[in-house]
Amino acid sequence: MEHRHFVSMNPSRTPAALDALRRQVRALEIEGQASRAVLPFGVAEIDDRLPDGGLPIGALHEVAGGADGALHGAAAAKFAAGLLARMDGQVLWCRRHPDLFAPALARVGLPPDRIIFADAGDEDGVLASMEEGLRWPGLAGVVGEVSKLSMTASRRLQLAAEKSGQMAIAIRRWKRTADAAELGRPTAAYSRWRVSAMPSSPLPTAGVGPARWFLELFRCRAGQAFDLEIEACDAKGHLRLPAPLANRPIGADAGQDHGPGRAAA
Repeated sequence: MEHRHFVSMNPSRTPAALDALRRQVRALEIEGQASRAVLPFGVAEIDDRLPDGGLPIGALHEVAGGADGALHGAAAAKFAAGLLARMDGQVLWCRRHPDLFAPALARVGLPPDRIIFADAGDEDGVLASMEEGLRWPGLAGVVGEVSKLSMTASRRLQLAAEKSGQMAIAIRRWKRTADAAELGRPTAAYSRWRVSAMPSSPLPTAGVGPARWFLELFRCRAGQAFDLEIEACDAKGHLRLPAPLANRPIGADAGQDHGPGRAAA
């Protein structure tokens, strides 16, 4: 038997009636959160700032490259691959251009034998492939590379992800940096991220240290924006804080000026 919840809409506007209504709504929110499958990052500085302690799996998430990375989306692709590397099953990757560098994805834990590529002729084909892929059981998730993502298209993907319980990731890519203004348009995605490449972490001896990213969460449902310097995904898809930041209390840099367009961590 299907169980449905109804919130009593008492016309009374007394403080006691409003308090009761708030408690009913909050109880339903807590119940929904308790039943939602979540993929934590395993980094307290990220998970503690997310409403569910991680990313909901049955949801749509957006990732874009920052600065010049907005054109090729390499950091964004590796961020998405690292998330899905920590989940079981194949990944459907929908794209317009066959320029994905498979060894780079393997280095963050997602080898080629786990990826099913769907090459589409245009962005409508990419979106349609993503929506169809979310109907397949057993996938770790579905990824699509698009420049534009309308509210209608994103809502369809969000609803499909909720129904299937699978993760959907839209990687935003553009031909020109100016086109990245598209990222300012609202969508129905649960979370929206920007990933920018940074100089590698320094080593005590000569050599190239671990790659680093500037990670920005600029929109999250029921959450707040923040940014953070982080070491890029390792061979199992895990992120970690750079050594100098690892022991810093959460929010220690609150109030600092992060520059235009950047939210305080």
